[in-house]
Amino acid sequence: MLDSHGRDINYLRISVTGMCNLRCSYCMPEGGIKKKAHKEILSLETIEQIAFSAVDLGFQKIRITGGEPLVRKGIIDVIHQIAQLKSRGLKDLGLTTNGTLLSGYADELKKMGLTRVNISLDSLDAEKYSQITRGGKLSSVLEGIQAAKEAKLWPLKINVVLIGGFNDDEIEEFVNLTREDDVEVRFIELMPIGEASGWDREHFLSGTEILKRVPQLMPLAVKGQGAVARLYKLPNSKGRVGIISPLSNHFCNYCNRIRITPDGKLKPCLHSDLELDIRNYGEDYERFLLDGVFAKPNRHSMQNEDYEPVLRNMNEIGG
Repeated sequence: MLDSHGRDINYLRISVTGMCNLRCSYCMPEGGIKKKAHKEILSLETIEQIAFSAVDLGFQKIRITGGEPLVRKGIIDVIHQIAQLKSRGLKDLGLTTNGTLLSGYADELKKMGLTRVNISLDSLDAEKYSQITRGGKLSSVLEGIQAAKEAKLWPLKINVVLIGGFNDDEIEEFVNLTREDDVEVRFIELMPIGEASGWDREHFLSGTEILKRVPQLMPLAVKGQGAVARLYKLPNSKGRVGIISPLSNHFCNYCNRIRITPDGKLKPCLHSDLELDIRNYGEDYERFLLDGVFAKPNRHSMQNEDYEPVLRNMNEIGG
């Protein structure tokens, strides 16, 4: 489905909850967030109906996000129901998770039809991981990664938010994960969103820092419209390294996605406060999605001097 700028919009991200069992400094307030009343968040049935409408409109990829989606009661059933849409044209059903609960879910998620997982992991040092997540255990994430491998949730991607002064000394260690494992380690520039908007300048590092630290990385061709990561590979390695640079090297010309928040707002652009409220559409989910597609701006304005960071935290948007 083409938007008003000629881009094929075929990727829908649905955030099923703003709740999370971690409190990452750049994503969530220290005290967490106030739990919304049941009527304030999308029902599982509505999420499934939105997915059904999206596939009928030509969306080929759906990703379930949070907060932490595995804390949402009934998430396994949602995955199972959406996976049935593969017979109607859905090609990829993914999940973004912090990995801490994944060891108990990976096998069942695979059986229910999940295609792949992206696991967020910002440090390989147990103490630093606990610091950035405000109490998380690195061991539980590593167990989740192993479970995803054993369940064959491929391709397995590990998302690393690049934070100057915190984890930039671990760049080489993260890259080395790709030597013997068929995983994609993706470095993502810190973005001025919500909780991160006050300290992003101090901690921002361009994605090009990866290539400075690991000059032996070789560029790979990126296949497919909508690919946001520039891909690289160490000589003779099994895995790949991705660099996602929404600030220093934006990919708006290739953006193929829209997002739906857990409280039923459609965000045509991650970096804009523009939102469409599902409550204004009754059960006309196709019109809801179509209006979202045609509301997509040509590009974000993060590099403009007058840019005001979006108000929502990443956990509320689907980060």
